[in-house]
Amino acid sequence: MADLIEGADGKARCGWCGTDPLYVAYHDDEWGRPVHDDDRLFEKLCLEGFQAGLAWITILRKRPAFREAFAGFAIDVVAEFGDDDVERMLGDAGIVRHRGKITAAIGNARRAQELIADVGSIDAHVWSFAPEGHRRPTAFSEVPALTAESTALSKDLKKRGWRFVGPTTVYAFMQSMGIVDDHLDGCWVPAG
Repeated sequence: MADLIEGADGKARCGWCGTDPLYVAYHDDEWGRPVHDDDRLFEKLCLEGFQAGLAWITILRKRPAFREAFAGFAIDVVAEFGDDDVERMLGDAGIVRHRGKITAAIGNARRAQELIADVGSIDAHVWSFAPEGHRRPTAFSEVPALTAESTALSKDLKKRGWRFVGPTTVYAFMQSMGIVDDHLDGCWVPAG
């Protein structure tokens, strides 16, 4: 995979998005763009957890079904899910049917409520782990799988009872939510 690729539109993009239109749109319009909405941040943490062991494109293709199954990832709604909801989702071929990940997402909604009650918002909390002076990498070889900041946020969330939030998962979350900007230098997407 090339570090940067030129699309049919003549724009240079991070090579990981390839030419799949869904992936290109995700790269261009979402990935690395700063997000400050608690429900969207919660959604992304959940989806990154579901992605563990799978390709992100798999989750991206299933995202509409995930949003339907998880009530748009509205924290207060998901926190009220029970055993019937777990069984409903285990029968939903549109999502990843992994009992541990489903129950973790529901439990994480409850932990999200506690975090919001404790510190005011998920937004303020996760952004407090943003690294100082982060610069766009010039090559994929410069992009880490995890950082001191993602490790610290992972430990913090685990201490609060969150599951499926290891440091690599959390770093992918930080990249996608714009907490770090890992678009390669030369990518057409403007810096966040």
